[in-house]
Amino acid sequence: MSERNTKQRKRLPEWLRGKDPLQRGMVDTKKMLDGLEINTVCQNARCPNIGECYAKKTATFMILGRNCTRNCKFCAVQGETPEPVDPEEPARIAKAVDKLKLRHAVITSVTRDDLEDGGAEQFVKVIHAIREVNPNITIEILTPDFNNDNNAIKKIIEASPEIFNHNIETVPSLYNQVRPEADYQQSLDVLKAVADAGDIIIKSGLMLGLGETEDELIQVWKDLLKSGCEILTMGQYLQPGHANIQVKEYIKPEKFKELKEKALKLGFKTVASGPHVRSSYLAEETGKSLMGK
Repeated sequence: MSERNTKQRKRLPEWLRGKDPLQRGMVDTKKMLDGLEINTVCQNARCPNIGECYAKKTATFMILGRNCTRNCKFCAVQGETPEPVDPEEPARIAKAVDKLKLRHAVITSVTRDDLEDGGAEQFVKVIHAIREVNPNITIEILTPDFNNDNNAIKKIIEASPEIFNHNIETVPSLYNQVRPEADYQQSLDVLKAVADAGDIIIKSGLMLGLGETEDELIQVWKDLLKSGCEILTMGQYLQPGHANIQVKEYIKPEKFKELKEKALKLGFKTVASGPHVRSSYLAEETGKSLMGK
């Protein structure tokens, strides 16, 4: 398909039109999070699953502000001057986790290339704050690449989250279009560094429908497995705004199912694959069998 007009979004196929972003029960969650001045990737990245997740009293917390220092072409998060690091944020996140009665907390962040450690210390503080509230909560972090800084990665390893997630996002041939300020090999190196260090479960995710081929996908799976990845997520890329890169193809649900089976046969321990799958969607269920808690 030609690249005609990136401002013209493609019409959603029938299997992607069923999600209702406004669901009964979500308003209370939104009010509580707003009251604690907590950002979530659910809102800031315009996730189509927000209604379902908020209604179930869960959310993916986004720390270190709402402005990103990078400008990935797929992402709805703002690429503007970042805010100062908020020292009170870890305590507020822990309070939200307690109010929501979460058993599994998922923490992500914007990319903060302006910070010496890329924001790793704030991840550590949030992990500690949550465990002070309830040491039995399992914690999953979805991080940027920290520019593969050894000291930043060491901080994360020492904090011992149950699951470390860093999304590879797409195939190498599309990086210049989709993630122009990121590096495919660097992301693999970050995953491997954490995997080699201990007992942290490694997870990564891919967006489909950007123009990748199946052969390219399979090569990425092999690269992820070599880097220690055990959990793989694959979901449909949806263009969040007119300025974002356009969808090239809507992948049918049966194709997602087929890809899941192939990825499992290749060696992943757990695979979540479907049009509505996102890296932190149903995260507790996805990681439960490997966490052993």
